[in-house]
Amino acid sequence: MNRRSFIQKTGLLTTTLFVSLKSFSAFSLLDSDNKINGQVTSKGKGIANVVVSDGFNVVQTDKNGNYTIEVNALAKFIWISTPSGYEFTTDSFLAKHYEQLASKTTLNFELKAMKVDDHKHNFIIWADPQVKNKKDVEKMMATSVPDTKKVINSMGKIPVHGITVGDIVWDNHDLFEDYNKAVVEMGIPFFQCLGNHDMDYRMGGDETSDKTFREHYGPTYYSFNRGRAHYVVMDDVRYLGVERTYDGFITQAQLDWLAKDLKYVAKDALIIVNLHIPVHNSVKNNKDLYAVLKGFTNVHIMSGHTHYNRNVITDGIFEHNHGAVCGAWWTGPVCEDGTPRGYGVYEVNGTELKWYYQPTGLSRKEQVHIYVDELTNQKRLIANVWNWDPKWKVEYFLDGKAMGEMENQKGYDPETVKLYKGDTLPAGRTFPEPHSTEHLFVAHFAPSVKKVKVVATDRFGEKFEAEFNG
Repeated sequence: MNRRSFIQKTGLLTTTLFVSLKSFSAFSLLDSDNKINGQVTSKGKGIANVVVSDGFNVVQTDKNGNYTIEVNALAKFIWISTPSGYEFTTDSFLAKHYEQLASKTTLNFELKAMKVDDHKHNFIIWADPQVKNKKDVEKMMATSVPDTKKVINSMGKIPVHGITVGDIVWDNHDLFEDYNKAVVEMGIPFFQCLGNHDMDYRMGGDETSDKTFREHYGPTYYSFNRGRAHYVVMDDVRYLGVERTYDGFITQAQLDWLAKDLKYVAKDALIIVNLHIPVHNSVKNNKDLYAVLKGFTNVHIMSGHTHYNRNVITDGIFEHNHGAVCGAWWTGPVCEDGTPRGYGVYEVNGTELKWYYQPTGLSRKEQVHIYVDELTNQKRLIANVWNWDPKWKVEYFLDGKAMGEMENQKGYDPETVKLYKGDTLPAGRTFPEPHSTEHLFVAHFAPSVKKVKVVATDRFGEKFEAEFNG
């Protein structure tokens, strides 16, 4: 019987039990009441109302920036939820808002005030770079990184940060260092979520599966702020103790922490929840997360994992399930649903959020791929609008004549059907296959038509066009 099972079965949950089971714990060196004190300052002056947490308890600094927190015996870090108006603390552009628990009973945090107003800011979502070897790294560094740098540079002086929503690597944890170099190259603060391919196997259960990740990136769940947006990073990958076996699940400890964290957040704030496995259909206890978020009127979830792009609204919560940076595991130019490999770009103005999907190596105006095939006595037009949601409008024109809106259908992108066949894929990566998608649109027309145009208008009124001349 493992330690957790023993505790659950016997009901014993005392500080003495934990100390006896984990000798030389950092907590044995703290005060007997396991409290840590500290101060959050900027230029030597204390900052009030900064949220401080150990992942279990959540407190705020007083008017002088001082805090006292009782540390849970299972905690590994103390971190601050960086307040609006202050720069993110980083180490080589990797978020460093935390301190590892050690023998100290005092942990202080120093922040630097931003020189610009952060109510307007941008952020980038990378999902699944998932590099397995140096060849994958070379592809990432030659394509995804310079493309992202180009987008960042086009933003001017507006504050921008990045979040990678898991599967940073593909089981090869030595490549974390290569990802870290990519972050340095992109030159903006980056936060990281734990993905199923970022976990340690053969080291025990879920409690130890994030050991290497934590050594590189710190806690697996926490929060931070920028402008009127409150960002939350969570771990929704539960390792089941057998190699490569996991499910989508958010631990009760995280849910309890989140409920405490959100007590310090306005109900009308923009809430951005970042995690790896999509919540709406793949997290077993997703209703528990939705319950904690209930009452907040502007919530967006950022996820990855699937290697396709999908937008879903559940109980008023908008989930952006992103196409992969690596596409179909670096085997081709598109994900399994025909979405080009790429990443999400988000623009925040107060509590308003706008977004688009940036296809790697292509113009941001390229948001539609169209295909025309011949059927009996007619032709068929298929448009793949990969970042579609129900507020988009997809229209088509035949030889310059407006024909109205296209019919939304679920199906397979024609390019993926051609690309992802076992006999054409590289050895060792024959598993990519076409995935059905909800963002296809279909129309039929006479063979005599020569020119076809599709105009897709997103929820923000921006138009994207694609043409076919045959």
